[in-house]
Amino acid sequence: MREVSYQQIVSAVKDMCIQANYNLGDDTLKAFREALKQEESETGKDVLNQLIENAQIASSEQVPMCQDTGMAVFIVELGQDCHITGGSLYDAINQGIREGYGDGYLRQSVVKDPLDRKNTGDNTPGVVHIELVEGDRCTIHMAAKGFGSENMSRLQMLKPADGLEGVKQFILETVKLAGPNACPPMVVGVGIGGTFEKAAYLAKKSLFREVGERNPRPDLAELEQDLIEQINKLGIGPQGMGGRTTALDVHIETFATHIAGLPVAVNINCHATRHKTAVL
Repeated sequence: MREVSYQQIVSAVKDMCIQANYNLGDDTLKAFREALKQEESETGKDVLNQLIENAQIASSEQVPMCQDTGMAVFIVELGQDCHITGGSLYDAINQGIREGYGDGYLRQSVVKDPLDRKNTGDNTPGVVHIELVEGDRCTIHMAAKGFGSENMSRLQMLKPADGLEGVKQFILETVKLAGPNACPPMVVGVGIGGTFEKAAYLAKKSLFREVGERNPRPDLAELEQDLIEQINKLGIGPQGMGGRTTALDVHIETFATHIAGLPVAVNINCHATRHKTAVL
């Protein structure tokens, strides 16, 4: 049995919250530069160059790349032979958020209750998903999820008869409805199968993959590529100002489902695909 302390988790989460908001990943910056080579719209090229410059300024000056510093979302892969000492995992994560968003001067965007709308003042609580895995490590994946894109996400319980074409139509329809509101170029996360809540989780989980990382299943990798091409023919373009760069990537995850169902969820990330990982 390997031990990981409460304070180790607090420190790791604090650092991830700050770094995710200050330093855009190399995967996304590479995608911006690749998109520049393909973009035909002069306005689109200008927007992409501005996004690259914005990321560089944020990193060099260690300031947030966007005013919406997001709601902190975590997927924790907890090894069954890893023991958390000194406090609970949930408390440690929330303390890390509290310190990270406070010391990093990040906007506190969380309200305690969705109806009375009173701000918690420290961006807690975070959304935490725990997956029990083999081994003795605690791997923490963190994303700062802005709500311009989150609000554009959708879920549909399709009929099995709708098939692959129905799935593709729903994904494309969701992107069309999102338009400029999701701050494109976006990353489109898709969850297919499971139940109502499982499909949504799969869509969210897919967004933790690096931009450009294909699903290991050849048929799903082909579907991802096909959807990227179809989305980029919609003409929405960078920041919704026209062009061929509407999506940087499409990520698909699937799970077994019931014979009577075909759940499909689409969770959209804006151009700032902010995610970090720590292994303890």
